[in-house]
Amino acid sequence: MMALVEHAVDVSFGDCDPAGIVFYPNYFRWMDATFHRLLQERAGGHARLCRDLDAVGIGLMDVGMNFRMPVREGQRIQLRLTGIDWGSRSLTLRYEAETDGRTVFEGHEKRGIFVMQGGRLTAAEVEPLKVMIQAKDS
Repeated sequence: MMALVEHAVDVSFGDCDPAGIVFYPNYFRWMDATFHRLLQERAGGHARLCRDLDAVGIGLMDVGMNFRMPVREGQRIQLRLTGIDWGSRSLTLRYEAETDGRTVFEGHEKRGIFVMQGGRLTAAEVEPLKVMIQAKDS
């Protein structure tokens, strides 16, 4: 499957739990890093987007993952952001990761562009972000 962006991670001792396998929160951290790589490559990065969109941040609303196999120290994981489903006030990012030709996990993140409105933090329309991200595809 074609990736919008890829991110390689060399698993080190510090990424693993006492059983010697990757401590699961690290997978979520690496998905986040992959998303931020997309923002950097396509739109100048998170800080620039927040300035351009008058936003507080592009934050997480939901996250999930299906684990397929354990990964150990010394292995390299290739993460791919494989697609984005655009809603009106959120976007859902789809990820997959593999090592040695085998699937490690499939995951998703639902994110929103958060702005201050009437003294409250609220999710804004994502269309401006969609235009920025997809501009590189044309």
